[in-house]
Amino acid sequence: MKKILVLYYSRTGNTEKMAQAIAKGAQINQNIQVDVTFHIEPQELSTFDAIVVGTPTYNHELPIDFKKLFEKVTALGIRLKGKVGSPFGSYGWSGEAPKAVLEIMKKFEREFIEPPLLANYVPDQKMLEVCRDLGKRISENLMSTT
Repeated sequence: MKKILVLYYSRTGNTEKMAQAIAKGAQINQNIQVDVTFHIEPQELSTFDAIVVGTPTYNHELPIDFKKLFEKVTALGIRLKGKVGSPFGSYGWSGEAPKAVLEIMKKFEREFIEPPLLANYVPDQKMLEVCRDLGKRISENLMSTT
């Protein structure tokens, strides 16, 4: 069974809404396991076929927990090459954090869907539909590689 991780951080609930919509879209196929969480150990990342990372932008940065997670992945030499993924997130003014996650993904030699999905403040219904579509595309991508 293929596995998708939707990893997110959300202080106000906006990025969480996006994460839930992505997970819902990814669940179109019963042969896909979708885990939605805000915390994971670095070693666990390698057990997923796709990793979707959602982060808001606070003070032009991504959350320190995500910085530390990616630093640990690098320090431990955890291989993420070839895993499918995409960043997403909400922001108030600038939206740099999902773009930073995209750059990190490139360093891990991952296959990614870009550009990052960005919602200004609260994601509206149109944005949530775009999120569901992203989840569906990732799920379909995984199923086509079996």
